[in-house]
Amino acid sequence: MLIVDRFEGEYAVCEDSETLAVRNIPKVLLPKGLREGDCLLEREGDYVIDAGETLRRRRKARELLEKLY
Repeated sequence: MLIVDRFEGEYAVCEDSETLAVRNIPKVLLPKGLREGDCLLEREGDYVIDAGETLRRRRKARELLEKLY
């Protein structure tokens, strides 16, 4: 699974959650509406947003922040 770290020009900088390798993927290859922090799955050369995993990670991050404050 890939996690969108940031956007730089025409690329999305993504981190592979297993290997921690960073990949620059042209935005034109990615789904519309993609945001920083979204999780992506690569299927047969296409990229799809993993909405369930994205939501799970955002909730976990929110919970951790709430514990700090």
